[in-house]
Amino acid sequence: MKNIISICAAILMTAAVFAQAPNKMSYQAIIRNTSNALVTSTAVGMRISIIQTSPSGTAVYVETQTPTTNANGLASIEIGGGTVVSGNFSTIDWGNGPYFVKTEVDPSGASNYSITGTSQLLSVPYALYATTAGNNTPGPQGPAGADGAIGPQGPAGADGATGPQGPAGVGGFTHFIGEEFGGGVIFHLWKDNSGVEHGLILAITDQSASQPWSNITNITIGINAQSSWDGQLNSNSIVGQSGHSNSAAQLCLNLVSGGQNDWYLPSIDELALLCNNRFNINKVLSSISGASVLPFTGVYWSSTEGGAGALGFAFNTVAGASLSKGGGNSVRAIRSF
Repeated sequence: MKNIISICAAILMTAAVFAQAPNKMSYQAIIRNTSNALVTSTAVGMRISIIQTSPSGTAVYVETQTPTTNANGLASIEIGGGTVVSGNFSTIDWGNGPYFVKTEVDPSGASNYSITGTSQLLSVPYALYATTAGNNTPGPQGPAGADGAIGPQGPAGADGATGPQGPAGVGGFTHFIGEEFGGGVIFHLWKDNSGVEHGLILAITDQSASQPWSNITNITIGINAQSSWDGQLNSNSIVGQSGHSNSAAQLCLNLVSGGQNDWYLPSIDELALLCNNRFNINKVLSSISGASVLPFTGVYWSSTEGGAGALGFAFNTVAGASLSKGGGNSVRAIRSF
């Protein structure tokens, strides 16, 4: 019987821009079967579609690839480097989004695709757009209003029409801390060297109040789970560990909330950023129906492995500490854009 596989919501994409070659995006997915076991060292068939406007919109580019998963069940491809079915990757107008990536997989390596997943492309593809976009310029000056008639106690003249709003300048941000956006609440914002805006979003509820970091407590994963700032990488490494069956990272990677499915367990630095803005975030969470605020005495798991244990973050002491992986602590997912 053919196993129906599942793809963990752990998409890591970076844009690579080349002066004389088509643009490409790196794409990674962890492949699992219905028993939650990794599909390892196996050639799988994949069909990738770039869809415009909505998940059910028009496919502007379609290609196929047959990557081989590694020992951790990880399949790695470059979108734009496969066998083209339709469209031209290099001519996609990334400024005319939104865009979505649709993946279809055949675990046998053929083209009988048995599972489909669709995720919105957020900031990464627009880095491609930023390489050709010009600098923002102010909008045109609106025309002056006509002067009111000057007569003995005459009425004031009508105000002039207001000119159209110009685009945001290089130093400004479109979003703000505490904004309800992307399935949760924004708690951090920054811009990359190209001026593209990015942010971190907090889920509106905890995923657990007492969850072990992992069912594997006596084996150190290593550098791929020890990043202080890359929670996505840490989370993928935790669930990719041989013998893994249950973890705080898995709760976050499997979360579908607010129409989004790319959540992950935050790193220790991401939790520190969240703590810095906890007042603003709790003010917003307290006004959202069904949401839960971050408690002052809360201890939350980070995805950062530390020594023989894993790092947890306590809001009351504003500090992280290495804790036993088998201990129960709170879990709250985040996502990025």
